[in-house]
Amino acid sequence: MSAQSRPVLVLVGPPGAGKTTVGRVLARRLEVAFTDVDAVIVERAGKPIADMFVQDGEDAFRALEREVVVQALSSTVGVLALGGGSVLAAEIRTRLREHRVVHLHVGLADGLRRTGMSTARPLLAGVNPRSTFRALLDERLPLYREVASIEVDTVRCSANQVARAVLIAIGELAPDAPEDPIDPDDPLDAPGHTSAEPAMLPTPTVRDSADQHGSTADQHGSTTDQHGSTTDQHGSTTD
Repeated sequence: MSAQSRPVLVLVGPPGAGKTTVGRVLARRLEVAFTDVDAVIVERAGKPIADMFVQDGEDAFRALEREVVVQALSSTVGVLALGGGSVLAAEIRTRLREHRVVHLHVGLADGLRRTGMSTARPLLAGVNPRSTFRALLDERLPLYREVASIEVDTVRCSANQVARAVLIAIGELAPDAPEDPIDPDDPLDAPGHTSAEPAMLPTPTVRDSADQHGSTADQHGSTTDQHGSTTDQHGSTTD
């Protein structure tokens, strides 16, 4: 596989982690293309992912997802965002070992709020989305960490902040580089903009692969609302 026909960066993570929006920011700053696997699947299938689950079944969707991901990993140039469940396939996890993979981590409370328990996310549909999402995180977190060399915690962070942390972690931006312009459409970029006492958001946490694999702490047990916002500013609509 040549350097000209592979992604410069692959993003993985659960629904609501912000793979699509952060991916677009990263692609813009790296001056490369951005590809969203879920969008490619929708285009190829000719219908929304939720309809695929209902009409064709999850097995059919996963088969198409594997086909699209394999092709994208060998032909896409730029930043590639995988669907939340792409790492369930052992074949995909094996192929990801050949790539630079970043895991965007999100906790239970933030993930639920960002996704809004949308019907566009079929795996979160049902009578108890919170329980379903917790089970999804429990199942997939070890798989994300298996394939990723870098993990960035997105809790209470804007897409700009997460992208900056990723760029610093992969050596594309100096830690002391000037701060990025504020995104007026992302309230998390301007915490305290309407507050009497502005509060700085924490810098995203970056964990290398050794830290990830050696840790036994639960990264998604919190159910506390830390954003104070009901709108996801960097979550995808499909996973």
